[in-house]
Amino acid sequence: MLPQKRGVDAGEVQDLHNKAPRPAAPAPAQDHHKEDPAHMAARAPEIDEDLHSRQLAVYGRETMKRLFGSNVLVSGLQGLGAEIAKNLVLAGVKSVTLHDDGKVDLWDLSSNFFLSEKDIGLNRAQACVPKLQELNNAVIISTITGDLTKEQLSNFQAVVFTDISIEKAVEFDDYCHSHQPPIAFIKSEVRGLFGSVFCDFGPEFTVLDVDGEEPHTGIVASISNDNPALVSCVDDERLEFQDGDLVIFSEVHGMTELNDGKPRKIKSARPYSFTLEEDTTSYGTYIRGGIVTQVKPPKVLKFKTLKEAIKEPGEFLMSDFSKFDRPPLLHLAFQALDKFRTELLRFPIAGSAEDAQKLIDFAISINESLGESKLEEIDKKLLQHFASGSRAILNPMAAMFGGIVGQEVVKACSGKFHPLYQFFYFDSVESLPIEPLEASDLKPENSRYDAQISVFGTKLQKKLEQSKIFMVGSGALGCEFLKNLALMGISCSENGKLTVTDDDVIEKSNLSRQFLFRDWNIGQPKSTVAATAAMAINPKLHVEALQNRASPETENVFNDAFWESLDAVVNALDNVTARMYIDSRCVYFQKPLLESGTLGAKCNTQMVIPHLTENYGASRDPPEKQAPMCTVHSFPHNIDHCLTWARSEFEGLLEKTPTEVNAFLSNPSGYATAARTAGDAQARDQLERVIECLNRDKCDTFQDCITWARLKFEDYFANRVKQLTFTFPEDAMTSSGAPFWSAPKRFPRPLEFSSSDPSHLNFLLAASILRAETFGIPIPDWAKNPKKLAEAVDKVILPDFQPKQGVKIETDEKATSLSSASVDDAAVIEELIAKLEAISKTLPPGFHMAWTVWDRWTITGNITLRELLEWLKEKGLNAYSISCGTSLLYNSMFPRHKERLDKKVVDVAREVAKVEVPSYRRHLDVVVACEDDDDIDVDIPLVSIYFR
Repeated sequence: MLPQKRGVDAGEVQDLHNKAPRPAAPAPAQDHHKEDPAHMAARAPEIDEDLHSRQLAVYGRETMKRLFGSNVLVSGLQGLGAEIAKNLVLAGVKSVTLHDDGKVDLWDLSSNFFLSEKDIGLNRAQACVPKLQELNNAVIISTITGDLTKEQLSNFQAVVFTDISIEKAVEFDDYCHSHQPPIAFIKSEVRGLFGSVFCDFGPEFTVLDVDGEEPHTGIVASISNDNPALVSCVDDERLEFQDGDLVIFSEVHGMTELNDGKPRKIKSARPYSFTLEEDTTSYGTYIRGGIVTQVKPPKVLKFKTLKEAIKEPGEFLMSDFSKFDRPPLLHLAFQALDKFRTELLRFPIAGSAEDAQKLIDFAISINESLGESKLEEIDKKLLQHFASGSRAILNPMAAMFGGIVGQEVVKACSGKFHPLYQFFYFDSVESLPIEPLEASDLKPENSRYDAQISVFGTKLQKKLEQSKIFMVGSGALGCEFLKNLALMGISCSENGKLTVTDDDVIEKSNLSRQFLFRDWNIGQPKSTVAATAAMAINPKLHVEALQNRASPETENVFNDAFWESLDAVVNALDNVTARMYIDSRCVYFQKPLLESGTLGAKCNTQMVIPHLTENYGASRDPPEKQAPMCTVHSFPHNIDHCLTWARSEFEGLLEKTPTEVNAFLSNPSGYATAARTAGDAQARDQLERVIECLNRDKCDTFQDCITWARLKFEDYFANRVKQLTFTFPEDAMTSSGAPFWSAPKRFPRPLEFSSSDPSHLNFLLAASILRAETFGIPIPDWAKNPKKLAEAVDKVILPDFQPKQGVKIETDEKATSLSSASVDDAAVIEELIAKLEAISKTLPPGFHMAWTVWDRWTITGNITLRELLEWLKEKGLNAYSISCGTSLLYNSMFPRHKERLDKKVVDVAREVAKVEVPSYRRHLDVVVACEDDDDIDVDIPLVSIYFR
């Protein structure tokens, strides 16, 4: 629940749950399984791109639609089940049904962050629903609290079991395997420092895209008339092909037989060449050009049932290449534990030598029954560790396996990425204390950490509670780490302390993965909200939240005394520069560092221990190769060049130039002096852009914005291409007599605009809206109606374009600027300054473009909340959340907040946020989250209310 100091009481949150519509049960089986994935994707709801932007980039739109149409069962809501359910709800499946017939006990609090002490005695599944639903209101969440029958499984596309006997699992898996269509079956367990996953996606499961990567490409430089043919590519980029890959050719001149679209197998793949298994001796002679593109055919996997796979597991997916012999032993261990639980109806007791021996005996008996497949040697010490901690579900293990299993569900429902095939085992026995643990060290203390104590002992638990940790960043990784630290009891004593810092604020796109945040937190500091949420998970957490960026500039905050007091540092950062700085401080002060990062579906982690491991900065990735400016702007030959160009144009048109305009408007004389002092081509170009922006391009209406966007389309995709091909015709030759348009250069063709082409119209829509936002022009409702937008675009009259003689187009790859210097720069600059000063006199008073962190809106008067809402409404903005510092003053979702509307904003801040306003302070700053009339979020500056 949200704490009082944030201005939201428990009753308000409960009001939301009470008034929310009760989730419906998943649709019956016949509704789910008569449709193929394509039909399911077509029926899926529209994707909220602001919320799911990161997932869209990784999964793609079609995968997301298939995911949004999927119904999933999660059985067993201890720590592992809770983590899996959390990940699926954040991912946005259609529905999640929680099954558990057990009740919450004290041990659950060590790994299930949805639960608190007041939930003890309640049904586990039902107790998880309220907080799980907060993560994503678009997902239907329901529960089953009694026995589960195999017939009920037909309601789902995927089912996950985290606490089930092998006998029952075999029964359920057989049903799922033979169902038409098959139901993806996943069985996963976390037992102390050991974990397992088993997947069965049916007799034939089609993987549409095995790795999620874009197909690799290369630019052809030559093709021989041989058998086999040798294909050489340009040497500015290494090929990523492998022997056996299928490729297709296009745009090949001369040897046109290869342009038939037929996939061809390659061999002898090298960094810049490969051979084709094809006789090209009778083909035309290669002249120039050609693109070779990898073909990624679907892959069909034949899964075994659990009953078959237990006996013949095949190859195990390795998690640690230093433990080659470990998976077969753990395969045996989990079967032995199942037999122990089935016969004794309990787990082995932590530290009990007798129980450990009993499990070892079961393992030996099962092993002997395997005949020729039996293990020659059994590591009894490892099985003792396994038995001793088997009852415990440790939070770090649950978090790790929750991520793995959640991803496997996504694969099952979408067909994207190669699934786990079929058994995966992992252990972390290295995490155990070095000194031997006595049975007395493992006895429960009737605390929320009993599960952890049963594995690590009381001494380590006390040490964790007293630790002093510094966590840098509280975004996606930071939220996970904070949750883990709170559940583990780290820094949860008076002597312990967790310091978390992050200078960022919460945005809507964060909500799909940074699960400690809610929509009413938008605009608030990440560190403060995350720390408060972590304290709700474990009230004993001793945490301080800061909004300072950890850098050389803040060493007065994070001083020597601060660093010397720490036990360890946890990085949750998103850039290399910050990582390098924190690493350097850890090296200097001899502090352990936990470093990690994610990129889409990929991740890495590095544990840095002083005097034991290398530090983060000891090895660095090679710098990315920067494409020459002339290549990016005139001769692009891969998608990276196009993206770099688009980013450059976007920043120039919509960020840098408006910023330059505002710099001039705020200090005309100073701006002119700076331009005169520079006196170079760059200063000249800058002045020309500002004049163009204020003069010819200045927009007063949305139709003006459309006109500007249409002219830009013509300039980018037609006129520039016409000028380029006029200056360098297709048959142009270099000074050495070689064809100018030879690899990697690609001869371009101008685009002819068509308002019936969706991609053309989408460009104009995006450009027009961005231009309108830059100038503060309201966006009309009809703008997003394709037909009406096309009508507005067709009204634009374009000037005729004629290529010019003598235009210099930069071809030197070493050039750092596309503009050439001139001896007359100083005189030209003076003319431009005079023109700029004349234009400025025609602008309306107070004219200003795109706001930045330096801007703010000011209101004079001691206004009420209602008056603030009305003031914003006059600007076409509907405010749904107003906060001051870390406290929520108003949210339209909370009925009780309507009682505050006629109170002065400053009074509400004093009462709710406990803001102390000193006598010398004349203003109060609030952060407002707004939408326009089309329910689109609108970012606005800080609002300062001058109440005195």
